[in-house]
Amino acid sequence: MPRVVPDQRTKFENDELFRKLSRESEIRYTGYRDRSLEERQVRFQASCREGHADIAFVATGTNLPLSFLSNAWSENKSIKSPTREFVDFEREVGKVHLKSQFIMNGVCVTWRGWVDLQRLDGIGYMEYDEERAMVEDVIRKEALDEQSRRLREFEDRQRRHREELERAAEAEMEARRRVGRPDTLPCSSGAPTVSKAC
Repeated sequence: MPRVVPDQRTKFENDELFRKLSRESEIRYTGYRDRSLEERQVRFQASCREGHADIAFVATGTNLPLSFLSNAWSENKSIKSPTREFVDFEREVGKVHLKSQFIMNGVCVTWRGWVDLQRLDGIGYMEYDEERAMVEDVIRKEALDEQSRRLREFEDRQRRHREELERAAEAEMEARRRVGRPDTLPCSSGAPTVSKAC
């Protein structure tokens, strides 16, 4: 099953949710809500350094479990790591700037934002990830081609099987016709044969 829709850009530009999320909006860290502010601050920074955090767009109530890892698309977990491009504590004092790439509702997107390390809120937005969308579109087309090939092979096997069954049925009917022909009579041995040969 393909991970992306056929026309990602159109969906990103026309979908109401994407239009809302593509505007700079207030965001908030949502992890560990039952803990004290001080503990949440420590846990948030630790999570960011590990490469993940739960962030919500306040206006829409959209909660995102974000991953701040380079090579996020790779299947090889050993090369995934939070780099400064994705988690930057040094750009502004008291804030962390974050970046996350993922597929949402069949569209490749990049989320960008910053969070105040004291208040645990900030500003974030989502943008269309053109580069990754092209890669995923090639993967989608290859998957559909493979699915079509397998379907054709399955239909060919089914057709050959039906033809074999039809040939076997015709052969059986022909054999029954030969046994029941009017110019054959049973001999004393019980085997059907032509009357002149008995």
